[in-house]
Amino acid sequence: MQTLLNTIREGKRLDRDQALHLYRHADLHDLGELAHDIRLAKHPEPVVTYVADRNINYSNICSCGCRFCAFFKAPGQAGGYVIEHDELAEKIEETLALGGTQILMQGGHHPELPFSFYEELLQFIGSNYPSIHVHAFSPPEIFYFSKLYNMNVATIIERLRRAGLHSIPGGGAEILVNSVREQVSPNKCTADEWLAVMEEAHNQGLRTTATMMFGHEESVEDRIDHLLAIRDLQDRTRGFTAFIPWTFQPENTNIAARPATAPEYLRLLALSRIVLDNVENLQVSWVTMGPKIAQLALYFGGNDFGSLMIEENVVKAAGVSFRLTRQEINRLIKRAGFRPVQRNMVYQPVEQPA
Repeated sequence: MQTLLNTIREGKRLDRDQALHLYRHADLHDLGELAHDIRLAKHPEPVVTYVADRNINYSNICSCGCRFCAFFKAPGQAGGYVIEHDELAEKIEETLALGGTQILMQGGHHPELPFSFYEELLQFIGSNYPSIHVHAFSPPEIFYFSKLYNMNVATIIERLRRAGLHSIPGGGAEILVNSVREQVSPNKCTADEWLAVMEEAHNQGLRTTATMMFGHEESVEDRIDHLLAIRDLQDRTRGFTAFIPWTFQPENTNIAARPATAPEYLRLLALSRIVLDNVENLQVSWVTMGPKIAQLALYFGGNDFGSLMIEENVVKAAGVSFRLTRQEINRLIKRAGFRPVQRNMVYQPVEQPA
């Protein structure tokens, strides 16, 4: 173990076996110290960033039926909706009034909407709210569009980009191992297809984030393979701005799992910082872990506090609903020993409202 720890301190890249050994056997405090040292080498300034955005779910109608999702409604099921432009405008105007700079827009795999719906949605936003950054349509959505509308992924991304898409969120990654995906989300794109969408987006000049939802039916080996898949793609494209691991929330879902503990979350977070040596930013998850663990996570490799999260529906549907104001986020970051800086999607600072 000491040899392995020294390997990391020397800045050498871990292989799969080394990462697994570290995950299984390293002391949690040693992992945290290593991850924090790497974070300080990448970001020596005493700053923690966050983005002011809103999660807007343009529809909850979805034909996937993923076992971990408590938010979706099947086509034809009561309670399904598709957002109208008036409602979207109201949400964006409220976001701007609160000092927001971005909307994260995702929805289900809706089998009946025409592709023009998505283009017109983007065009409406760009025409009426040109200052807002549109971070939208996860890889499973884009891959679903390509099959539903009989267009290749490159064409889908190109048309969305021309209509006003600025970047792509890392949603729908879950665990990038096909055997796991076949268990928890059998109707969603494969791991290779998720990665291919991201690679095409990067090749077209779009920046994206990457995520991991862990703590359901995956193994430690699966978690490591997920990290290595992200690292390999980042080697080729350098298109990921950040990595965001978060814990599965089992309430109201079709997966019986014990919620991940704080030490389990911190171990995965620290290992992410160590393994993902080519991803600059690591986001902590106050939405699933709560604000106190998020503060601690800033010493386990995290340098970003995530989002102000003016609106969030998917995790809330699974029984977890932490809420924080801008003032509370600023206070939490300061009390953790850092200076809060609001940023945009590509980690440039933006001025905070008074």
